[in-house]
Amino acid sequence: MAMVSASATLPPKTYPLPPFFSSFPNSSSFFKIPTHSLVATSTTLTRPLFTPSFVLKDDHCEVIATFDQDKVEDEEEDMREGRETLLYSFTPLPLLLVAALPGAGAVRSLFGPFVELVKSWNLPDWLVHWGHPGNMAVVLFAMGGYGTYLGFRIRFSEDVEEKAKAKDLHPKLLAGMFFFFALGATGGVTSLLTSDRPIFESPHAVTGFIGLALLTIQTILPSLFEGNPGLRNVHGILGSGIMTLFLFHAALGLQLGLSY
Repeated sequence: MAMVSASATLPPKTYPLPPFFSSFPNSSSFFKIPTHSLVATSTTLTRPLFTPSFVLKDDHCEVIATFDQDKVEDEEEDMREGRETLLYSFTPLPLLLVAALPGAGAVRSLFGPFVELVKSWNLPDWLVHWGHPGNMAVVLFAMGGYGTYLGFRIRFSEDVEEKAKAKDLHPKLLAGMFFFFALGATGGVTSLLTSDRPIFESPHAVTGFIGLALLTIQTILPSLFEGNPGLRNVHGILGSGIMTLFLFHAALGLQLGLSY
């Protein structure tokens, strides 16, 4: 108890300031902070970090960003749909009027019993689907291709014997091609009806009708050669054009077959 009382009565010990503090003003007045500054500081600290205007601006930017993202996604989807439409619905514009041929209902009624008969045979799907294209490809390239070659040999060959054989075989091959193409058209219609597909609306059907019509004209032309020798040139040019058309017709048929 005596030690505690003695230490309590001692005066506080002071230490001298270093020399470089001698140039400063009185420390009590130097470090004194005005009361109004404390009030202002406390008031400032209670204000929110972002003002309402900044918050609204951020929301607006977020809405714009979301809208732009949705717009880009819609454009990409439209582009994808455009490509699919271009792939599966290509139709030559000059043939649109011909594509609207009447009589599809009558043809369906006419082929109806035969279609039901074919369905009752339970044939393999691949045979019903690809039988017509396979047969027509053979006719086009074997009979049509070789017949066209013989036609050029008739015009340009200098061998009398070769030219005579070509003149004999050329009309037979092309007449056979015309017959099997006309018969194959009924097979194509049957194949489409058994698959419940439209028969006259496709570009393949339109080019087929045009090709058969041109083949009819091509068949009539040789009977007119004697009176007008210049028709031989027309016959050759038209024949080459018909073969080109049927190649395009075959490509459209392949596209049609792959579409369902």
